[in-house]
Amino acid sequence: MEKLLSDFIIGEQGVIKAVAGDGRIRRRLFDMGVTPGAEVYLRKKAPLGDPIEVTIRGYELSLRKTEAAAVTMEVEDK
Repeated sequence: MEKLLSDFIIGEQGVIKAVAGDGRIRRRLFDMGVTPGAEVYLRKKAPLGDPIEVTIRGYELSLRKTEAAAVTMEVEDK
């Protein structure tokens, strides 16, 4: 099942399928290791949902909700 990273709930995990966005946002995400095939685990969300904290490639990364909305994830159906 496909889902945007911005729609994840705490504790959910998946694999990055695609990264969209304009050139700057996409390049910034790639520079931080947010690339197709990477496993992502949602650790925390701020009280209003922005920013979020994920674990990717062995480190914690904070992303704005607009950045997370550019990342399409593949998650297992439960």
